[in-house]
Amino acid sequence: MKQIAFLLIFVYSSAYSQENNILERLQALDNNGKIWYNIDGYSITSENLKYNFDEKGLIKALKNNSIKDNSRVKDEKINANNLYFFTTEKVADNLFQKNSFYIFENQHKKITVVWFAKIGETERETERETERKLVNLIIENKIPKENFATMQTEKINFGGRGIELGNNCYWTFLNNVQCPYFGQMNWSIHKDFQDAKNSVENQFTLTKSGKGGKVISEEIIDIEFENVPNKAKKVVYDFTGTTSALAGISGGKTVTIYYVAEEVRGNYISCVLSFWDNDQINPETKLPPLLEKVMKLK
Repeated sequence: MKQIAFLLIFVYSSAYSQENNILERLQALDNNGKIWYNIDGYSITSENLKYNFDEKGLIKALKNNSIKDNSRVKDEKINANNLYFFTTEKVADNLFQKNSFYIFENQHKKITVVWFAKIGETERETERETERKLVNLIIENKIPKENFATMQTEKINFGGRGIELGNNCYWTFLNNVQCPYFGQMNWSIHKDFQDAKNSVENQFTLTKSGKGGKVISEEIIDIEFENVPNKAKKVVYDFTGTTSALAGISGGKTVTIYYVAEEVRGNYISCVLSFWDNDQINPETKLPPLLEKVMKLK
């Protein structure tokens, strides 16, 4: 009897540990009813639709999300009536975005769609387990309030450290903050260092393949990232002579970008930091105010 009790405690503790590990990496944001999530370099959205979970409602949900109904399967590991769809799309030479769509029947008998998007090569079985765990947390309403950021960015949670930003910044997506003339950065918390490293390498490949400008310099430099000595890939991207919308909005000609992966406070962080040549640069640090908060040049 004691052995059975011990086994039950072990199984419960193991399941809680796996779930809690995801929650330690997860950030969420309620953007007017559509929930954004960030974990392991994913871009994730969850949205409740007004359609019933029936054939008519599913056809409308698929159309709304531009999903072709040629690969529908039921995922037996999802704790609700559901359909699962998987697609890939080419975003650059030899670089693909993988999309997982989980469409399930929520507690109101309506449809909820959870969309996972991730760029680069992935171990699908490992990634599927992460996706399933998060979808089941959403179904069971088990994501704690402390995992949610607010639309206001006066203070943000950066890998376990609160950073004061004031009122000059806004989210372009979750864990992607823009501070006009002060810089921009996006980041994610990963399950291991290799996953964080892959994420910044994929973002660099995507930037380099962009058609709105060109890379004019690329080098590895020494920095401190969250007070940890590290190396970063520094890239200068030139928009001179282009009609890029980004260049038109900012008024700048070049963007300097730093690609960083590091273990900080027990978290594996991928981070891409950037600023325009007409941003407010501190002549002593050679960085704009946002970037100064997390990195130093050596």
